[in-house]
Amino acid sequence: MNSSTPPTTAASDPDRTLKVPILLWRKLVLDLRARGMGRRESGAFILGDRVKGVDRARAYVPYDVLDPHAFESGIIRFASSGYSKLWQLCRESKHRVVADVHTHPTEWVDQSDSDQAHPMIPEAGHLAIILPRFAHTRWWTLDGVGLHHYHGNRRWSRAADRTRARLILL
Repeated sequence: MNSSTPPTTAASDPDRTLKVPILLWRKLVLDLRARGMGRRESGAFILGDRVKGVDRARAYVPYDVLDPHAFESGIIRFASSGYSKLWQLCRESKHRVVADVHTHPTEWVDQSDSDQAHPMIPEAGHLAIILPRFAHTRWWTLDGVGLHHYHGNRRWSRAADRTRARLILL
């Protein structure tokens, strides 16, 4: 990001908590499942706000709403023009990006080399969530979901199971 890009994630606290209403999570998982059609990756930005040091998800916007060609190759390729639309949406809604989520084709929810090299929001403290099997997973639990914290400078850490509670379904 350049200096003219508005801040969209929480301050650089890689261990911050994100709370997501269960119905929003359900809608997001089922939407990504439908968008991927069982054969390609899909993803979305989770938008929200910060209340007393906790990020609260309020909405999401799928990548292909911002960049209609994002899913065409089978993997996610998000054009820079999509970020202009994202920042405009954040300004209008008074939300910011609190996380991003995308799908992988198998049970594997670690980050690919491409995921690590090209974070969707390259700010320290950003949370990236990976869903297995093109989002053909249970929407009422976080079992099998990959949570990854960005530390900046292409450095990531995966949240261990004991810290998984930092993403909380309400």
